[in-house]
Amino acid sequence: MSGDAGTFAAAFANLPDYLGWHVLLSVSAILIGVSVSLPLAILCVRSPLLRASALGLASAIQTIPSLALLALFYPLLLALSAFTRASFGIGFRALGFLPALAALTLYSMLPVLRNTIAGIDGVDPAVKTAARGVGMTKRQSLWLVELPLAAPVILAGIRTAAAWVIGTATLSTPVGQTSLGNYIFSGLQTENWIYVLFGCVAAAALALIVDRLLALAEDGVVKRSKARLLASAAGLLIVVGASLFPLFASAGGKPLVVGTKSFEEQYILGALIEDRLREAGFQTARRDGLGSTVIFDALASGDVDVYVDYSGTVWADDMKRTDLPGRQVVLREMAAWLARTHGIGYVGPLGFENAYAFAMRRDRADALHIGSLADLAARAPQMKIGGDYEIFTRPEWRAVERAYGLKFGVERQYQANFMYRAVASGDVDVISAFSSDGRIAQYDLKVLSDPKGALPPYDAVLLVSPQHAKDAALIAALKPLVHALDLRTMQRANLAADRAIDKRTPDDIARGLDAEIGKRSLKR
Repeated sequence: MSGDAGTFAAAFANLPDYLGWHVLLSVSAILIGVSVSLPLAILCVRSPLLRASALGLASAIQTIPSLALLALFYPLLLALSAFTRASFGIGFRALGFLPALAALTLYSMLPVLRNTIAGIDGVDPAVKTAARGVGMTKRQSLWLVELPLAAPVILAGIRTAAAWVIGTATLSTPVGQTSLGNYIFSGLQTENWIYVLFGCVAAAALALIVDRLLALAEDGVVKRSKARLLASAAGLLIVVGASLFPLFASAGGKPLVVGTKSFEEQYILGALIEDRLREAGFQTARRDGLGSTVIFDALASGDVDVYVDYSGTVWADDMKRTDLPGRQVVLREMAAWLARTHGIGYVGPLGFENAYAFAMRRDRADALHIGSLADLAARAPQMKIGGDYEIFTRPEWRAVERAYGLKFGVERQYQANFMYRAVASGDVDVISAFSSDGRIAQYDLKVLSDPKGALPPYDAVLLVSPQHAKDAALIAALKPLVHALDLRTMQRANLAADRAIDKRTPDDIARGLDAEIGKRSLKR
């Protein structure tokens, strides 16, 4: 199946998993947020100091960008897990559900706090006086008079919290939590606009349905209609139950978690690994779109079980090495270091290199007589450079800057697919391309040589977590991928993921690669 029909079919096939996790995460965050916010708000009504502190803190949390808040909880929970494991012998997974739950719970609290306080404060003083007049204590007045009268305002706050949480939950994908955001993030990276639209519509529809059902409950409270309250509760139970049923129905043994970074090649390789593992009988789950440091830490801690990294990234970022002893030495010393310091298993190289490769439009490079990074240095101050989200903070970039004295007039960051379009259109003069990307040929870019050897080799390598480093069945399932993909094959696969060229999904491309690898194995 190909084209838009195949894309829609793939989107619908993922919907039970993505929607189930999105609902589980959102409902859990809302329930915890409400459970904390309501008692806190009641205490705040009686204490002006506590009120100012609680509302101030909740407001301050809202000013933190949601994606940043989600990301910040990962290292905090990772450190806490390391502490509990060292102290009590019990750890927990710090990637995925927990950091997303913590951040979304905090995001849900402000509207509930504000509306509960405002609702109680808004009760007519004469009503409170009348309650005291008939002999009610302050506690009785609060529970029997003030809270019931404030209930519509409180429910309005819960509706706002629910809408915020369901929308923000789409941002949990980069911290490894499956959600409807998987459609959006993977769609943006592969320019699969059907996926992006599908994810946006699904999240918006879920938020609207939940909001309408909560509005029905709010109306039921105002009109004192038990029928409306029961209809609201039944509707919410049906939505939550129907969404969660596929998750529990498919629950079996603990799945192997396949991780990917946030670009097309990684999505293809993640799908290829998942195909291989499923063929071998393993149950799998995906954690897509993770940053280089996050995914490495996740592998070391066991939150991710297998993924493809690049030797130069491990060498420079994780090992903090600046020397360049050659490809084979780098691979050998990297494998030894991974096992010695983290217990990570090294399966082997896939057979191609995805190196940072600085590139320009060929006509512009030829006109300026630029063929190397050394040639580029003299003109860099008058030029604009574009890079991916990571490059300008990486040690490899600092090494290139030092080696050639590069100082550009403007530095811009792009999502990888838009970066190539930026250099092709002239928005920037040079980009930090990737050598295995088929768009280098598509846009006729000229790759600048690195005469001083400032950049390390970037062989794609298969790594497995410490828990599975000696898992013979897992290693056997992955071994056929070692030396199975050459550079030309990977460039062709990456180009096929460009939505402007071919309407194929990473999963579809991975199936094609798997078939190619299988045919080669039979010929041997």
